[in-house]
Amino acid sequence: MVVAQSLGIRDLRFHLDQFGGGSVSHAMVGQVALALHAGVADTIVCYRALNARSGFRMGGTGRPLVDAVETQFQAPYGYFTPPQQFAMEARAHMARYGTKSEHFGQIAVAQREFARDNERAMMRGPMTLDDYLAARFVVEPFRLFDCCLETDGAVALVLTRTERARDLRQVPVLIRGAAWGGGQNLYSNQVSDTTRTAAADMAPRLYSMAGVGPSDFDLAELYDCFTYSVLVQLEDYGFCAKGEGGPFVASGATARGGSIPVNTHGGFLSEGYVHGLNHVAEAVSQLRRTAGARQVPDAELALSTAQPGYVAGSTAALVLRRGA
Repeated sequence: MVVAQSLGIRDLRFHLDQFGGGSVSHAMVGQVALALHAGVADTIVCYRALNARSGFRMGGTGRPLVDAVETQFQAPYGYFTPPQQFAMEARAHMARYGTKSEHFGQIAVAQREFARDNERAMMRGPMTLDDYLAARFVVEPFRLFDCCLETDGAVALVLTRTERARDLRQVPVLIRGAAWGGGQNLYSNQVSDTTRTAAADMAPRLYSMAGVGPSDFDLAELYDCFTYSVLVQLEDYGFCAKGEGGPFVASGATARGGSIPVNTHGGFLSEGYVHGLNHVAEAVSQLRRTAGARQVPDAELALSTAQPGYVAGSTAALVLRRGA
């Protein structure tokens, strides 16, 4: 309501505030699509803005601890930040499936190559696998380049009905499917294998709604708070079998020219961290074919995902396609 007043909107027809950062970024877009379809509003803006670089990072230190029941059991051991939490699951994946640090490094290096052609990216310098391996550890097995950036940034998406979008200047990008769900997190695990995320449960619903499967996508923008979250989503969204994420990225499948280019703007690791809405914006650019030197040829269908369900216990994703 503060934003509406600042913009001079007297009769706001629809608004939606979502709590949970990256876990709900794509759910917000899907719920806005429902409102448009129901005729509640004609045009809606979805936005996210962060000052995690000049201010302080969401989930970081220097602020009160997370208000969750489990915090009392974690804080005495100094266990309360996302790098620590995701590192535990990355280590579990390494122990169970033989995943190597080099596999995580391949993700970081491939995304940096895309970022080099992105004028908005914070990190555009070249990076090799040796550079990745030489970087300091943050929380083992995560090195510096496994972790997303601290970013001051903002993203806004304008959504309207399909018939109106087709009359506007830009090629429309249509929401073919949207899903959200959850049921597990790092605080109160309800599953024995935490290398399998909530995204694995939600993906069949998303694909069924959209009438597509993993092999249909031309690109994927996968939530990359850490390199491990990309690897586990490649498995849980069905691009490769469980446990084969490491060899899959090592094959070059997710890099430029691969079978499923991933995070073609550089992602959170190299472009910036804006809780997933920058992933949606990049997917739109790719499907409009306005992404310049990083353009995936003839892109028609894209997957864009939120945080896969760790920590917050919820996840979401969108299937987007190029309109006629």
